[in-house]
Amino acid sequence: MVREAIFSALQARDALADARVLDLYAGSGALGLEAASRGAAAVTLVDNNQRAASTCRRNAAHVLGAAPRGKTVAVDVSSSPVQAFISGARQFWDVVFLDPPYDLDNGEVSHNLEALVPRLAPHAVVVLERSSRSPVPTIPAELLLDRRKEYGDTAVYWLSLSRT
Repeated sequence: MVREAIFSALQARDALADARVLDLYAGSGALGLEAASRGAAAVTLVDNNQRAASTCRRNAAHVLGAAPRGKTVAVDVSSSPVQAFISGARQFWDVVFLDPPYDLDNGEVSHNLEALVPRLAPHAVVVLERSSRSPVPTIPAELLLDRRKEYGDTAVYWLSLSRT
């Protein structure tokens, strides 16, 4: 239900067509690979857990193998720690999924958001998932909280770059 709501909203914004997508704390890669199947041009899946990264690679191969002829999407998988990956990145992203484990400290989430700011395209959308019982993480001044929506135990925060 949460994933479908997220992708319906992204498609309503026309945010996925030819987008460069970053999926942090990717787990199985479900969010990033869903974006790939809905028109993203490039997807990067990041999870420092080796088993998760391996699962991402297998799932990416399956998704790429099922892609229609003539449709190419680049999918990269990194097993780096999230903060290290962001800090070393040189590309810009249009859509970022940030779905850390619910028990990850909000300070770390805020640190991830701060590090993302210089790597976001001007029109970027950041989708942050947290427990609905968690306090709102500190959001950097460069980001605006567009909306927050709860789905049972999950709260989804929609963020964009401030225009100031």
